[in-house]
Amino acid sequence: MITATHALACPRSRTDFLAHLTDEELSTYQQIPPVMDYVPHRSFSSPDAEQDFFGPEAEKIEVPPWTHFPEVAEEVRHTRDGRMTLGAHKEAALFLRYNYARYRLSGLIDAQRRRGALARARQMLTWYARAMDARAALVRANMALVLAMARRTRIPNVEFGELISEGNMALLRSIEKFDVSRGFKFSTYGCRAVLKSFNRLATKTGRYRQRFPAEFDPDMERSDYDVKKHQMQREDSVDAVREILVKNRARLSGVERTIILERFAIASRGKRRTLAEVGRMVGLTNERVRQIQNLALSKIRAALDEEYLVA
Repeated sequence: MITATHALACPRSRTDFLAHLTDEELSTYQQIPPVMDYVPHRSFSSPDAEQDFFGPEAEKIEVPPWTHFPEVAEEVRHTRDGRMTLGAHKEAALFLRYNYARYRLSGLIDAQRRRGALARARQMLTWYARAMDARAALVRANMALVLAMARRTRIPNVEFGELISEGNMALLRSIEKFDVSRGFKFSTYGCRAVLKSFNRLATKTGRYRQRFPAEFDPDMERSDYDVKKHQMQREDSVDAVREILVKNRARLSGVERTIILERFAIASRGKRRTLAEVGRMVGLTNERVRQIQNLALSKIRAALDEEYLVA
């Protein structure tokens, strides 16, 4: 595998030519990756290679469109318009065109990285379009492989559409790496790659199920609105009581204020004390502390009603 790199984000003096591109050309130009891989072939060095692959006399290779909806049940048979698979000769020619276009684009990318030019940018757009057209034709011609492998594979808790999606990604990676000079049909290489992707998906799904054995169902979730509303009301009430105590709007005595603060941990937000603990602090019995506490709470309740509940 041979690679070449380029940087589309160049200094302003080297990117002024981009202003001469149309919006559509600029959008496509920005999609060209900074690294373009290709599979080499001895025919690429021929001076007639461009004419052989893309010239007026080049062989016309038509690939009918492929349509499949993963949501449709697996048992439904899909009709095909025309022959979906390519012969060995046409398949090899299409792969050579794809990699030759990437080969030419790779050289242009490298030159553009050193010195940007408008003419070279338009050449890059041409070869990028040719590469994408060839890849699209190869994908259409081999989509049936993914569907056939998916129908033979059974993975628990994996939907058929997800299986097709995983297989399509494996198909794209296989097309980018396939070397036609080895003399094999692409289906031999592609089927193996698709099945490996299914095995990886099964392993990933199995690990996920071990950690999350149950699916989240929003309809089964219980609303926590009442709990949160009650918590907010409680926090607001505590803040109101704390303000009353700090400013002593309930006109509590020193002992009453101490008992309330310590019994309910309002000031410190810490651990509340028992009647016995508070009694030792103020020098009173447990029963007397309870009586003073109830009296103080009545005063606080009256202050709350007066300040917060009366419009």
